[in-house]
This record gives sequence, C-alpha cells and structure tokens, in this order.
Amino acid sequence: MKRKHIAGIVVAVVVFVLAGAFLAEVLNPYETVANGKNGGTVSSNDVYVLAKIISAEARGESYLGQVAVGSVVVNRVKNANFPNTVYGVVFEPGAFEAVSDGQYYNNASSTSLKAARAAINGWDPTGGALFYWNPAKPVSRWIWSRQIVTQIGRHVFAL
Repeated sequence: MKRKHIAGIVVAVVVFVLAGAFLAEVLNPYETVANGKNGGTVSSNDVYVLAKIISAEARGESYLGQVAVGSVVVNRVKNANFPNTVYGVVFEPGAFEAVSDGQYYNNASSTSLKAARAAINGWDPTGGALFYWNPAKPVSRWIWSRQIVTQIGRHVFAL
C-alpha cells in the first residue's frame, strides 16, 4: 500500500514539474529581439503596443508600409540611443505624434498586429531606419538632416 502511495506521489510530482516547465515556456511573455548594441526584449504586451502605434501612424498604408513603421520601432529598441523596449520607444516623450494626439489609444487593426509580428520577427524593409516621416506634412526641420534610405508609401525612412 505504501508503494502505491509513494508511486502516486512520484507521478504527481513528475506531472507537476512537466506541467510547470510547459506553462513557463508557453506563458513566458518575453521574446528576444535580435541583439543590437543595446540588446532588448519585447513582451507579448509590447506586440500589441507596437500594433497600436503601427495602426495609428501607418493607417492607410500598405502592409509593407505598416511593417516598415514597425521596423523603425524595433530598430530603435536595438539601438543604444533609444529605450530598449517597444513600450519605452513608443512612449518616449515626443517620439510619436499618434501618442501625443491620442490616435494611439484606438484599437489596433488585424493587419497592424500581423505587421507588428513581422517586424518583431526581423523583417525590415527600411534597411535599418531609425526615423520616418510624411514629407507632405509639417515636420521639425531637424528631421531633414537625417540620411534618407528609402520611401515606402507616403513615408520616407532615414538613419
């Protein structure tokens, strides 16, 4: 009888340990962003934050344009001159007009969620850009000092 009881406890412990390992892997909210000088991580919540900023900043742009905007945020996360999380980059004071004017707080579109995942997984159609802007809209003069690397849709992307 004691052997059955001990065997039952051993089985329960093994199941508990395996279930814990599985849940830790599945529920781990952190993914490593490709290491740059600053390393950095993005949480599953940051995927949604990235999707929201993409949705607000690149509304009306093609899927490629949305991935490009997301890539700029990810590139900043990897750059030592910017915060090392998506949340930190998006909410850096004055960094994104959509945060300042409240457009960020609208729901993310399904396309922006897909674009956010693509950018986080390494697709960067901008060639490493750290900045973007719409040249048809008024912008600070200093932005024009940045080296433009490409244009996608209505945005230009620069280093």
